This record gives sequence, structure tokens and C-alpha cells, in this order.
Amino acid sequence: MACSLHVAWDDGLTSYNFGPQHPLHPVRVELTMALCREFGVFDRPNVALSNGVEPAADELLGLVHDSDYIEAVKRAGKALEPDDPYCLGTSDNPVFPDMHEASALVAGASVRAASAVWNGESEHAANIAGGLHHAMPGNAWGFCVYNDAALAVAWLLEQGAKRVAYVDVDVHHGDGVQTMFYDDPRVLTVSLHESPMTLFPGTGRPTETGGPGAEGYAVNIALPAGTNDSRWLRAFEAVVPPVLREFQPEVLVTQQGVDTHALDPLANLMLSVDGQRRTYSALHRLAKETAGGRWVVLGGGGYELVQVVPRAWSHLLAEASGTQLDPAAETPQNWREFVRERTGEVPPLYMTDGREFEVTPFEAGFDPEDPVDQAIQATRRAVFPSHGMDPSL
Repeated sequence: MACSLHVAWDDGLTSYNFGPQHPLHPVRVELTMALCREFGVFDRPNVALSNGVEPAADELLGLVHDSDYIEAVKRAGKALEPDDPYCLGTSDNPVFPDMHEASALVAGASVRAASAVWNGESEHAANIAGGLHHAMPGNAWGFCVYNDAALAVAWLLEQGAKRVAYVDVDVHHGDGVQTMFYDDPRVLTVSLHESPMTLFPGTGRPTETGGPGAEGYAVNIALPAGTNDSRWLRAFEAVVPPVLREFQPEVLVTQQGVDTHALDPLANLMLSVDGQRRTYSALHRLAKETAGGRWVVLGGGGYELVQVVPRAWSHLLAEASGTQLDPAAETPQNWREFVRERTGEVPPLYMTDGREFEVTPFEAGFDPEDPVDQAIQATRRAVFPSHGMDPSL
């Protein structure tokens, strides 16, 4: 099969909306889709765009969520009243009308993407509105009502997948997905994130390696605040390719949060769009090398709504389609006018941040005084032996 991409889309996905003052504003998804359309990403002959997505039914949501929690989400979305035991109505997770319906649609879109890959419709598939990786089995958490990422993985297991890898590059730890599969050796969860010492949710230490019988199947790289492109990619290359090559997943699911960017208002890493673009290419190669090309791509965090998210995710979807966008390209004039109309903000002029950098492989030498190298080594020592790999250089 030639490199092909199915994009699970429905205009209703923008109804996942906590309100105009909330950081997770759906305009970021709207601007991404508009920018991709202007660049013709969805017009390519190998790209299919869904004409509607079915919301996840209660039985499907029940693969990862408690039934009483699903009912609580339904009640909260109708009564518009908080439900404290379920973390609904907090500042992070405000109640909004038809919350269940909007959240179930996001979940359904991620399962649709997973089904397109599993059933052979497309080599790659994406739900850019997904990646709500914090939601727990019985409560909302960190802007996330239903955990569509975990649901996509659980659905693949239900279909008979024996090995699914989940790689999360959001600046925040993928705690909800890790929790749901912590004791399951069929699922390898890998999360690169800012250290829990400085950022929500306060988990994701390298010592979190999996439950009994699944030791080494939770992999956490906790990076210090201030980590830049070259150091982040050094950590990625030192850990992610080796564990994926050893695990040999049938499907690779990735959560592509772009809140690692230096402009993101909620976190403290220092990546650029150019560094993030390098990540997409690396994950694409790893999907081909380790998972037979089967790659499910989900969105995630990202709170610089105009300057970062649309450009980063347009590069991502283009990469998944097999044809990269020129980073030196100017953003289309029609899109700039749309940005001003929708947000009143000044749009970015180019698809690059103009960053150039070199990545020195970890194998070239370990610096015991460098905090990024310390983080890399802590993770390798924690998980590599469980997979029969030597953590030393």
C-alpha cells in the first residue's frame, strides 16, 4: 500500500468547547483544518477526509471509562451543574452544554482513525481534535472528559491486536493512558514530557515502569524545564527508537501535543515548529520500521492557538500524507485573513520559526552533569533491562 492518510473529521468536533476564556479553545483545530485546506493537503489523491464521524456509544466508551462516570458526564452536560466527585465543573474542566455528545464525538473520531488503519483502509489515520490523554476511568482531568487516545488503543486490543505502542510527545505526562494500561504488557506507553517537578500532572517519573507482569512497558522521559530542540530530540532518539524496535508493535498510536513550543503559555520547554517537524518525520519512519506503517495520529495539547498549533499540525498531517510542506513557505493570504477574522490576532507569515540546530546522539557520549542526559540515563536504566537491552552506552 502506498503511503495513504485517512483524516477523521466532522465539523461537530469543534463543539468540544469549554468556553472563550479556556486555554483549550477549538479555534486551534479550526485554524489547522483551514491551513491544511489552503495548502491542499486534503486534496492529495492518497488522502481521504471523513464526511462525518459517529460518536462513541456508551458500550464503546465503557472499554476505558466507568459507567457511573459516563452517566455523570451526561447529567452535567444537561443540568450545567458541577459534579465534584467526577472533577466536572472545575476551572480545568468546566461544564458546557451537551458535554457528553461533544466528548463522545471526539472519542468516536479517534476510534474511526484506528479502524481505518486496522482494517486496511489507509496506512495512516488522524484525529487532530483528539489526544485527550489525561481523562481517567472515573473522572475528568486536565481539560479531558473522555480519553479518546486510550479508547483507540483499547479498541485495537478488542479487535485482536497483540501489541500496540503509544508514544506521547505532549509537554504534559500522558497519565490517563498510562494508568489504563499500566498492568497490560500488550501496550507499551512512552511519554516524553516536562518534569513532574515543574508541571501538571505531577506524574511521569522514570521509576513508573509498569505493574506486575508489565514491568518496563511504561516508559517515561521527564525532561527539565528549558529543554530545547536539539536536547529534546537527543532524548527522543536515545529512548524511543530502541524500545519500539524491541517491542515491534502491530500499530503505533501517537499523541502529538505541541505545547512543547517555546511560546506555549502553560509550560516551560523551548522547542520550535522546526524541532516539532523533525519529530513527525522520526515517528513516521518508526511507524514504517516497527509497525508495518500502521500509524494512528492524534492531536493533544497546544495553547498558543494562532502562532503554533495550526502550523505545527499542518506539518504533521502533511508528513502523515507522505509529502512534507516546505518550511520556508509563506502562509497563504486567505488563511491570514481568516485568522484575523476569527481571532483578531496577527497571523504568522511563514511555516518555519527559522530555527537550525544539530542533534548529537546520546551514544556519542554521556555528560553526567547535564540534566537532559541525566533524564535519559534514568529512563534507560529503569526500563531497558526489562526488554533485554543494555542501558549503558
